[in-house]
Amino acid sequence: MRTHRTFLWAALGALLLATGVSSPAAAQGYFDQYAIEDILARQADNLDDLPEVYYEYAVLDDPSGNSVVARNRFYQRIGNGDTETGRKQAQLVELLNRQTIENTPLGDTLVVPTEFGLDFRAYSPFPRYYPEAHRFEKLFVIHKTVQAFAAYEYGRLARWGIVNTGNPDSTATPTGRFNFNWKEKERVSTMSPPGEEWTMRWVFNFHAARGIHIHQYSMPTGGPTSHGCVRLVDADAKWIYDWAEPWQTTQGHMGPSSGRGKLLEPGTMVLVVGDDPEGTPQPFDYKARYPVLKRVALPTRPYDVSPGTNQQEMWDRLRERRASR
Repeated sequence: MRTHRTFLWAALGALLLATGVSSPAAAQGYFDQYAIEDILARQADNLDDLPEVYYEYAVLDDPSGNSVVARNRFYQRIGNGDTETGRKQAQLVELLNRQTIENTPLGDTLVVPTEFGLDFRAYSPFPRYYPEAHRFEKLFVIHKTVQAFAAYEYGRLARWGIVNTGNPDSTATPTGRFNFNWKEKERVSTMSPPGEEWTMRWVFNFHAARGIHIHQYSMPTGGPTSHGCVRLVDADAKWIYDWAEPWQTTQGHMGPSSGRGKLLEPGTMVLVVGDDPEGTPQPFDYKARYPVLKRVALPTRPYDVSPGTNQQEMWDRLRERRASR
């Protein structure tokens, strides 16, 4: 049954459209990566047991114009009267909106799920099952439009999370089909300016020629921002570092040095798809009565995605020769 609060937020949605506001505004901020670890770690026993999640509108407001009071009112609202509970639940709201509460101006609107405390996959824009990926033990997808990743095991969604890809105006992350190559727990970026060291953690390369990796780094709430690599929050970067498979070589060497030996097998397949968003990604369609999560459409078949490197073309030729035997 809809509550009185739900009707108020539905009316807000209609007001947004009536006044020409297509979506909540966004202000730049940074995620507290370690505060959200518990949200990302929640794991249900059965993916099929996850409920369908719906969403509502909520305004950050206070009649007196006090932003601190407005945030506390918001926390109480989503925490059913408990401010501390609301603060914890607000971390999920920030992830889903790609917007921190602290950087949300008074009067702006946020999207709030109707249920909190679920396995994070319940809030995923990616399909829970990817039928054409059922033959792959592991498959990793980076979707630039929604600025998010998905990890599949035999076509079943194992994990998803947010990313920041490369700045499309200068160093866009290339689209295409790749494989994970070498990995390192810690690495200093070659893009570091003189006198500084940009230290990346849980580094996993997928474009050896251009030196493009996924890795942990500071995560702004806006859209693409990196120098071509893909930024992740710490918990996701470490999980992928342990989960995905690197390439296999005659020397068993997984690092970037030239003495790695002959390549024997590619690592986990990586698909980079979607267009770069214009500004901050917009995860929701803002309907008159309520917001609707935008669902990601994945390529029908993973091998339909064009190879992104000469190395990938080599693996394709090898795969075709093996299939013809």
